[in-house]
Amino acid sequence: MKRLLTLVAAASLMPALASASILWKGDFETGNTSQWTRQQAVANSRLQVVTDVVRDGRYALKATVKQGDDPIGASGNRNELLYVTHETQGKEYYYKWSTLFPTNYPVNDSWQVITQWHQESCCGSPPLEFFVRGDKINLRVGGNTTPVLWQTSIDKGNWHDFVLHVKWSSDKKAGFVELWHNGEHVLPKTYGANQFGKELNYLKMGLYRDAAIKPEASIFHDGFTMATTLEDVMPPAPAPVEETPAPTPVPDDTNIPAEDPTPVIAPPTPNTPEQPSPQLPTTGQPPTTGTTPVSKNPTGVPDASEAATGGCSASGTSGTLPFASALLLLGAAALRRRRAPARALAPRAKR
Repeated sequence: MKRLLTLVAAASLMPALASASILWKGDFETGNTSQWTRQQAVANSRLQVVTDVVRDGRYALKATVKQGDDPIGASGNRNELLYVTHETQGKEYYYKWSTLFPTNYPVNDSWQVITQWHQESCCGSPPLEFFVRGDKINLRVGGNTTPVLWQTSIDKGNWHDFVLHVKWSSDKKAGFVELWHNGEHVLPKTYGANQFGKELNYLKMGLYRDAAIKPEASIFHDGFTMATTLEDVMPPAPAPVEETPAPTPVPDDTNIPAEDPTPVIAPPTPNTPEQPSPQLPTTGQPPTTGTTPVSKNPTGVPDASEAATGGCSASGTSGTLPFASALLLLGAAALRRRRAPARALAPRAKR
């Protein structure tokens, strides 16, 4: 009891923190364990401040226990840090810390306390504790005869982030606990006695386990903070990720035939009436075969038949050519009639 009072007096002399709502930090950012009141360890090597496995800042605590480690001559094996937190009846606080079980942590089906608020008296189960059995972390309030309020896997190799809200009281209708784990509200306010009578509580953190457990084990703790508001211990929510707007789809015109921007419009075909072919008078000559016959007239002047069929189309737009041809044929016929009597009379004149 005298030792505990000495610890309380020493803690009251510690300098106050800058923030009125943050009452104390035991985050090891001093590079050692000087933030804590004292330690219960068989050697300094069992409670090492390390830099290779860290949750926040630059430093964290590595607590190691081997079978037979009993620094205070009590039940079980332990190596723990202790801080006198002055939890009294009716006080309400928020606590934050992180814990990691390495991948080689030995699983054992027996009790192993990792964080506890212990009563002033020396013996018995604490009024509030986080302990491991098998591969589960458990939260229990009121001693080892009360049920477990919350449980999760030890999840080797990954950090557990705890935020604990407590109103301390030995009255089961006034005291309560509330818990966030990894940012999730896993235990709403749950009422129950978390103090034993008028005894004060103090914090212990490290590793304390059944003396029957043989394998060596290590555990890591970091970032312990005690405050009066949730905002001072709750990690900020991650910033929302801005979504990149989807690009405007471009129509695929690879299979669309290109259109001529200047369509060609065919001119209208004139509706010209077909001209009838002229009917030539019959002259007793053989029908033509479509080719122009070679003239046998030695004078080079086309006769009536040549004039009628020579090289001009009968589908001309004028009716003058058929008419002139007819006149020419009539004139040629009249000339033959006049020449015939002359050729007949010529021999008679010579007689």
